[in-house]
Amino acid sequence: MEQDNPFGQVLVALVTPMTHDGEVDWAGVEKHIDDVISAGADGIVVTGTTGETSTLTDAEKLRLVVVGKEVSAGRAKIITGGPSNETAHAIQLAKQSADAGADGVMAVTPYYNKPTQAGVLTHFRMIADATDLPLILYDIPGRTGIPITYETILRLAKHPNIIAVKDAKGDLAQVSRVLNQTELLYFSGDDANTLPLLSIGATGLIGVTANIASQPYRTMVDAVNAGDLRTATDAHQRLEPLVRATMTHVPGTVATKYILHGLGRIKSPRVRLPLVGPEEWEAALIEDELDLVRNVEGASFTNFRPDRNAAAGGALPRIPGTTR
Repeated sequence: MEQDNPFGQVLVALVTPMTHDGEVDWAGVEKHIDDVISAGADGIVVTGTTGETSTLTDAEKLRLVVVGKEVSAGRAKIITGGPSNETAHAIQLAKQSADAGADGVMAVTPYYNKPTQAGVLTHFRMIADATDLPLILYDIPGRTGIPITYETILRLAKHPNIIAVKDAKGDLAQVSRVLNQTELLYFSGDDANTLPLLSIGATGLIGVTANIASQPYRTMVDAVNAGDLRTATDAHQRLEPLVRATMTHVPGTVATKYILHGLGRIKSPRVRLPLVGPEEWEAALIEDELDLVRNVEGASFTNFRPDRNAAAGGALPRIPGTTR
């Protein structure tokens, strides 16, 4: 039996537009959400890694859910990301996000703590027990320090609220095994591997580059749904230099804001410390990659005007991110 998908297929790991002094640009958030939905996204992950969850306050995280629901107006699902490496805090945020109207929760493996798999299992189960929202497990050992092992994923799959995995581990053999043995939905968490994952049965993507160009991902997913590998591969190949520009030289959040600002789609490329804007040589590498982008739907760089001075450094917000 195929699992119902309550999340969509083309999900954007949304950046959080900010002002030059590091405060959330709420008008910019509304505009950006509307832009990516209009370009083909049917799901938005707010407050994820790309949204700078580590430096957002809880109040900002919850307001992002509310604003996302208002702007989407039923056109796309709003998923809350994060939520914390502290189980009690993660439970609290999941409950509050449900009250704020979120359509789902994407929970990352506890980072820095480096728990055993028994701890990972308990962490996710307790979050899933705390709310009726559907849960996406986020498996990204490069950031968290530990994987969610195959055996742990199989055990978590038995929980009725745990219905999906965002995979940034890149182990396609394990993904195939899990897809064969469970009803879990899989989402690509690595932009470069979106088509490979879709080709072995993944449902969709939760993408960073989709902030800049959602349309070609919509084309790719629709083509895979229709069994049209040629069209899907063409979209994948056209996206390749843009993915490289976004994901290779600096953190994805930093590059994405730099590019969106250069395109005039957000007012400032500012990120919060400890993230900083690209150094001169990093910005040059990003721009060299963008020079190779050709015929990507919804992403013309003819009028790209990067502002390295605006992107320089990072901001300290007035209110620091709080545990509770």
